[in-house]
Amino acid sequence: MANSNGGHKAGGKTSKALDDGLSIVPASAFVFCVAVLCFVNSYDGEFVFDDTEAVETNQDLLPTTPISSLFYHDFWGKKLGNHSHKSYRPLAVLTFRWNYWLAGGLQSEGFHLVNIVLHGLVCVLMLPVFHFMLGKGFGSSFTKDDSQSLDTFLPRRVSVPVLLCSLLFAVHPVHTESVAGIVGRADLLYAVFFILSFISYVRGCWPASQSSSLSWVVLSMLLCSLATFCKEQGITVIGICSAFDILYVCGVDVGSLLGLQNHSVTPDHSQHNNGTSPKQHSNKSWQKSMVIRHLILVVAGVALLTVRWQIMGSSPPTFQVFDNPHSFVNGSFYRALNYNYLYSINVWILLCPVWLCFDWSMGCIPTVTSISDPRLLAVVALWLAVASLAWACLCAKEPYTRRILTMSVAFMVVPFLPASNLLFRVGFVVAERALYLPSAGFCMLVVIGLQKLTHNRNTRHRSNDWRRGLTLFKAGANVCPLNAKVHYNIAKLTSEVGGSVEQVIAHYRHAVELSPTYDQAMNNLANVLKDEHQEGEAEELLDRAVTISPDFAAAWMNRGIVKAALGKHVEAEYSYKQGLRCRKNYPDCYYNLGNLYVEMKRSQDALEAFHNATRLKPTHWNAWNNAIILLDNLGYYDKASQVGGAALKVLPDHPSVLFSLANVLGKAEKWEESEQMFLRAIRVNANNPGIHLNLGVLYHRWGKLKEAEESYKAALRLDPNHRSANDNYNMLKRKMKNS
Repeated sequence: MANSNGGHKAGGKTSKALDDGLSIVPASAFVFCVAVLCFVNSYDGEFVFDDTEAVETNQDLLPTTPISSLFYHDFWGKKLGNHSHKSYRPLAVLTFRWNYWLAGGLQSEGFHLVNIVLHGLVCVLMLPVFHFMLGKGFGSSFTKDDSQSLDTFLPRRVSVPVLLCSLLFAVHPVHTESVAGIVGRADLLYAVFFILSFISYVRGCWPASQSSSLSWVVLSMLLCSLATFCKEQGITVIGICSAFDILYVCGVDVGSLLGLQNHSVTPDHSQHNNGTSPKQHSNKSWQKSMVIRHLILVVAGVALLTVRWQIMGSSPPTFQVFDNPHSFVNGSFYRALNYNYLYSINVWILLCPVWLCFDWSMGCIPTVTSISDPRLLAVVALWLAVASLAWACLCAKEPYTRRILTMSVAFMVVPFLPASNLLFRVGFVVAERALYLPSAGFCMLVVIGLQKLTHNRNTRHRSNDWRRGLTLFKAGANVCPLNAKVHYNIAKLTSEVGGSVEQVIAHYRHAVELSPTYDQAMNNLANVLKDEHQEGEAEELLDRAVTISPDFAAAWMNRGIVKAALGKHVEAEYSYKQGLRCRKNYPDCYYNLGNLYVEMKRSQDALEAFHNATRLKPTHWNAWNNAIILLDNLGYYDKASQVGGAALKVLPDHPSVLFSLANVLGKAEKWEESEQMFLRAIRVNANNPGIHLNLGVLYHRWGKLKEAEESYKAALRLDPNHRSANDNYNMLKRKMKNS
């Protein structure tokens, strides 16, 4: 016999949430097209500026020059001697040679088209890079427990922040020199191998198999070597891999290390997006794996630096004052001021790229020679911004915010180090090409800032919160987390949409904790706990609720349901009657009281209670159905038929009522009427094997063996393991065989 809590139990199927972001294929196509369209107007450009020396007059492009010469010459086709800039980029020159061979000569269009396509490829490859660092949930942790999820490693969908980062990177004007200038081929190529190296390293951190992990890490270093032989900055991918490993893979919190956060420095594998808590790895496990990977990074880095130093003839390049006058300023203090001023220029170019120049040498940027130079205000502004950013990286409230900010800064700073004059003197003042990959970190910072602004209540469109109830209540929880009603409504709506029961219970509990006299929260929490078979706690909550609000009819009824489930029939009856005292016209309470009387073998009282329920609510099918079943069990077939007929007047197509009435008519040997009821029930609910089974039983008793066989087969098609259907079908086959 069916039981109910009178409509207080949440029902319905879980609504499917819309996936955030865009599928990777259209996202990649869109980013590629945007990147190409921004620079396609340069495809028919001439050989200009440095293109003349690196391409037009470079003998290494000619078929008559041995390919081996590429590995003994610098980027400009000159021997790597004392008078060379020692820019060793043989793979970039090799692609120039391929361009020359394919076009049959120096056709500038082909060179430009390759650059444009390479930029589009870099922008597409940046999608998974940004995905690793920002994630679907904007800062989700990296965890090996997701190793089986291909969607987590190579995304099938990219989030809005990830897409915005890639688009901003694609269209940034500072890339013009790298794309429109043919010599920018070196930057584009090293960026391709840099990104592939980083992706391979991330993949190496992913699988559970250690050997597989190391293979990917080794591949990453091979790609790093290729990047380095396209342009010197390629080696900096080692620093990016190390930062990602420490911050994301091992979950080390720099703020905690410095004592600025109350978080232990252990791997952070929590999932910010979905609330799951994967298994924690032991400290020894993650430390050992990190050390092994970093040993490979160190060995690869030292090997590349050694090879590079040998190629350079064990001496750095020699530059003239006019190449980089700021590095020739007298005194370390003033050189530091000049370098910092140049850094501010680079940041300004990224922030406001309307002040661009093909060459920044000579007197383009006068040197700083006095501490009273007003341009030093730019240095002050730069370091104030750096200090603010460092504070956010170390002291932001959320660990994932600290992590993505730190990684963004690393991506902006590490690839720029070779151009910073800190490690060695460079041959330029400012080079926009040097900002090609560092701009990726800048793009992340911009999108992170926009993301934070859009989450600010003063700048966000408040009307969006009012579109859906659950969104509105969750927004309220962000503003007023101590408001019990907010948590009550979150729990209620989460339950109604079929959300997580654990979340429902947690929010109801929190509402009761915040407001110990919140009787409605107690009532709803008790309902959920009852459904989870935690009747003891549910009983306590409902006892408190009716004590706080003696006229709370729903709480009295639900208290009766819980008491009945615990076998406390007398207290249950008292609770139901108190509920009816508070609300006379309460059909659900009468229905549950009827169920209690059935358990107590008080059949007449049960029938009266069911009658009151259907009188107050004629469409209360549970009450009708239970009354029919009770009369059937008592053997009152005529009375059961009368009740069933009355029910069908208001519920003509309800399958449960039709099914129960059909069974009654069959027991009364009213074969035709019973058959009609079963057939009507099947028309309404054809996929219920129980209806087909009982129709088969009817035919079996009626003597219509062929029809019985078809009904049993229909039941078994729907449920091949249905025990009663199998037993009855086997019994029928024996009977048909014997006959």
